[in-house]
Amino acid sequence: MKYDEIHIENLEFYARHGVFPEETKLGQKFIISLVMYTNTQGAGKRDDLELSVDYGTVSHFITEYMQKNTFKLIEAAAENLARELLLRYPLLEGVDLELKKPWAPVGLPLEYVSVKISRCWHKAYLGLGSNMGDKKGYLDYAVKRLNEENGCKVEKVSDYLVTEPYGGVEQDDFLNACLLLKTLLSPEELLEKLHEIEKEAHRERIIRWGPRTLDLDILLYDDLVMENDELIIPHVEMHMRDFVLKPLSEIAPNVRHPIYKKTISQLLKELG
Repeated sequence: MKYDEIHIENLEFYARHGVFPEETKLGQKFIISLVMYTNTQGAGKRDDLELSVDYGTVSHFITEYMQKNTFKLIEAAAENLARELLLRYPLLEGVDLELKKPWAPVGLPLEYVSVKISRCWHKAYLGLGSNMGDKKGYLDYAVKRLNEENGCKVEKVSDYLVTEPYGGVEQDDFLNACLLLKTLLSPEELLEKLHEIEKEAHRERIIRWGPRTLDLDILLYDDLVMENDELIIPHVEMHMRDFVLKPLSEIAPNVRHPIYKKTISQLLKELG
């Protein structure tokens, strides 16, 4: 979906960001330009500010936040501000932010230095599984932990599905599910968080395809296609697994696989 844009151009304020002691003591001028991505249709049709993002309120928040907090680098200032904006204003889907520093102490004539970033909420579809101990309890715990994580919102959870084990290892049946997570975490950060939650559930990686208290996988992350030593997205075998496609089709039947270009419902139907 293409979002509408609300612009704040060249908002000026004084703050104490910088590496040198004089910068944090005396302060200097900074300038911010911001593009806020949201849906303004409801506000436009009803002429209701509550249905949009109030640029006046946002401008005051930016000024107060940047004056209250101190960062050595404008990169850190921009990163933290973007995150705070996305967490604070529920109707915001993403931001483009440029932070300018006109009086940068470089000893040469220049108009300004700046850092420009784009940050947004991402949609990640996750697979959950357990076949040891309190299976439902472990899945419930994972859902709860993810929803409580700063920068994460669980938006949909499928029904829990009892499935036969996969991979040829004799073991108890699994309880599987899928969920939709809205997140500010990068794929790598999300993977690290999933491993942390698995560890909290006493997950042990001893036998490949073996029993586990909790198994959490990233199935899809926006339309991203990526592969490195730690992570492959989309999940490499998700299109071959009914215990993934069945619960996923319940919450995302029309989402398309970014490689095979087929919907989840179509992949499930082809699997038979």
